[in-house]
Amino acid sequence: MVGKAAEYAIRALVYICMKNLEGKTPGFREVAKEIESPEPYTAKILQTLARSRVLSSVKGRGGGFFFKELTPEASPTLYDVISQMGDAHIFTSCGFGLKHCDDAHPCPMHEEFLPIRDGFYRLVRKETIYSLAQKVMKREAVINRLMN
Repeated sequence: MVGKAAEYAIRALVYICMKNLEGKTPGFREVAKEIESPEPYTAKILQTLARSRVLSSVKGRGGGFFFKELTPEASPTLYDVISQMGDAHIFTSCGFGLKHCDDAHPCPMHEEFLPIRDGFYRLVRKETIYSLAQKVMKREAVINRLMN
């Protein structure tokens, strides 16, 4: 439902959050490698997020990306990230692609698409980068226990 930039942004931020929780500040090359995104594209996305203050960065040796406040309450929601990447229109747009679609003038997909779009909206307003990082870390811990 979201564009590639928003998808990479979410994955990058979750990875950065996980590394920050370990006391590390990854650089854009490390992030790009981990999320399987082209380095220049990742750098541009992270720069956009830093400019909008979703994320902070320090340049130079030992620098990298980090969250100023690494708490569940301060964490950006997925909606925040999707909006920063320019995809907020998906929460109001027609699933069929029409410019004008509403209950009075529905598209052929309106009745089936509306609950999906609204459910996705509720999900991204609730989930945060921090909550997703916690879920990934928990899953990795379980896998590590099973493998050892």
